[in-house]
Amino acid sequence: MKKTRLFKIPSDFPPEFREFVGQLALYDSSSSPEARVYFIDRGDGFYLKQSSKGSLKLEAEMTGYFHSKGLGAEVVSYVSDVYDWLLTTAVPGEDAVHPRYLEKPERLSEVLGQELRRLHELDVDGCPVMHRTDDFLDLAERNYRLGHFNPALFESFFSFSSAEEAYKVLQEGKDMFQSRVLLYGDYCLPNVMLENWRLTGFIDVGTGGIGDRHIDLFWGIWTLNFNLQTNEYADRFLDAYGRDVLNSELFPVVAAAEVFG
Repeated sequence: MKKTRLFKIPSDFPPEFREFVGQLALYDSSSSPEARVYFIDRGDGFYLKQSSKGSLKLEAEMTGYFHSKGLGAEVVSYVSDVYDWLLTTAVPGEDAVHPRYLEKPERLSEVLGQELRRLHELDVDGCPVMHRTDDFLDLAERNYRLGHFNPALFESFFSFSSAEEAYKVLQEGKDMFQSRVLLYGDYCLPNVMLENWRLTGFIDVGTGGIGDRHIDLFWGIWTLNFNLQTNEYADRFLDAYGRDVLNSELFPVVAAAEVFG
């Protein structure tokens, strides 16, 4: 994760977070336009995320839930004012796009599959989001109606010539979604934290919840293709996960939903 040193606290920090930072080193660690992320060099490290009002409430709840499973950061504070602010501890280790992991793609793909299966085997009692598949399908339907369509999103392994073609695949296949496991929701290498190949947790878990396993599996295949620039390791990933519960017919259905954003 990139970190750019800041030499003054941004003016929009709420008083409690200005006090928390104090004279400590502060870094901008943002990676998307949707949110600002700051690293606070205190103890083992803290991250402070800033986003639009109300947008981090679910992430705060899911972060707390993942932490209760020993799989994520501890929520220190969540504040919703002019903006939403979420302060968490740092998850130890490095994200899985660190060169030491990318240099061993066979092992990386196996670890990614094994750890995802372990996540999906966890008890799901008390999860704050119980219907993630429904939310996933509702968003695709809404965005299709709004005219959102990105045909280039997965063209390296799924291609739709039109929004109507993708929507047809989605409608014909959506009833195959059945499993109810704890999803990460955006299972990509930058969100998986490792320490000497041992999983230490997941970050940015705001899209998690109870849903169909093939959503996470799809993104696992995608992230290996994107970060390694080859589809060569998809089978190794799926073998490590375990093919006993897979329905490969669902992967194009997930892609058909995702092209609508």
